[in-house]
Amino acid sequence: MKQIPVALTIAGSDSGGGAGVQADLKTFAAMGVHGASAITSITAQNTREVRAIHDVPPEIVKAQIEAVVEDIGVDAAKTGMLSNSGIIRVVAEAVERYGFPLVVDPVMIAKSGARLLREDAVEELKRLLRLAKVVTPNIPEAEVLLGEEIKGIGDAERAAREIAERYGCEAVVVKGGHMKGDLVIDVLYHAGRITEFKGRRIERRTKHGTGCSFSAAIAAGLAKGRSIEEAVRVARELVETAIEYGLEVGGGHGPVNPSAYIYIPAERYRVLVNVEEAVRMLKDNEKLVNALVPEVGINIGMAIEHPYARTPMDVAAVPGRITRYRDGLMVPGKPEFGVSRHIANAVLTAMRINPSIRAAADIAMPDGWEEAARGLGFKTSYFDRRLEPPEVKRVEGGTTRWGVEWAVRRTGGVIPDIIADYGEHGKEPLLLVLGETATDVAGKIVRLARTLHG
Repeated sequence: MKQIPVALTIAGSDSGGGAGVQADLKTFAAMGVHGASAITSITAQNTREVRAIHDVPPEIVKAQIEAVVEDIGVDAAKTGMLSNSGIIRVVAEAVERYGFPLVVDPVMIAKSGARLLREDAVEELKRLLRLAKVVTPNIPEAEVLLGEEIKGIGDAERAAREIAERYGCEAVVVKGGHMKGDLVIDVLYHAGRITEFKGRRIERRTKHGTGCSFSAAIAAGLAKGRSIEEAVRVARELVETAIEYGLEVGGGHGPVNPSAYIYIPAERYRVLVNVEEAVRMLKDNEKLVNALVPEVGINIGMAIEHPYARTPMDVAAVPGRITRYRDGLMVPGKPEFGVSRHIANAVLTAMRINPSIRAAADIAMPDGWEEAARGLGFKTSYFDRRLEPPEVKRVEGGTTRWGVEWAVRRTGGVIPDIIADYGEHGKEPLLLVLGETATDVAGKIVRLARTLHG
């Protein structure tokens, strides 16, 4: 029994790392399958253009497929760029010989507009479709396969059905990204039934490799034994995340980021563990830290990594704040995301200046704190609420964002370890302790408390 399912990509290499085999292998990894590859063409491309294409000889493509299948095995495969009829022919022969489930992404045009499929290879590609379990054309590709224009959802549904019936493939997904509207609707035809998959349209330039990742995710789903409908549904989830957190590199169409699909959940778990450890550090030193608890209580929080942290929902903190209990601390619950807008605003503002600063806590402002901080080698700054513009004060959370920025300007752009908020009428003076992690911040708080009261 295999330890892990295996998916094979038979596609071109993108030197820019955004599409083709590179996107497929990232997607396979994100989907939890082992990815193997048979490279069909080598392209010299970036986010702006395709500069050159060199096709791999068909016999080498064939040898790559055979080498993988005959040793590792293939649970499902996908095709991407198959630029000439000779390559398509050996791929079709391999599929017929080995019988693995195949997803065909009929790649014809690159995002930059460069043609990736020769005119004389279109008919050969159509013959490959009869071997496919799933075919994933976008609107322009579906129009080529049908020889008809597709203007709306009704046309897309008809196209999916006709492509399946005309070419003999088991299922067809006509992707709706090229159609206008607030929603992107992909249409699946399978087993005589139409299923629509709807999602919000994400307006970003980081869409290079979208089709590659989508078809690779479907192939990965099939390799794991998912039904076609379930494989398509999960593939859409991955692609939406990959576009939302696409990589803004280069000057053209940046690549999608399939790794975000697994990285963000993993990072959220790591942050929760770190904040929990930070709280434990404070509890282990609660008799010292007790003196630094302000009237409003302490909160400590940490954001997931840049560039994934965007909103307060990406910052974990303690729900309800840490308060005094006799000579110790009372912690009301385990860390959660989205429970402290104040700490989140501080952290997200600091991260925009220095992405490595991902954590913060607010503590009381005891006498002698500046001397103690200097003795510990901490950099300090402050902000004065009396200088806060009225239009900022009126915005929820505006004071924290403005205050952090104002304090950092005083240090020449360097994030200090401690920012003093001297408060105002009705607002308690506080110290904002900043650091790379929640445990880093907790360590600074304990050291400060020990210097002051130890």
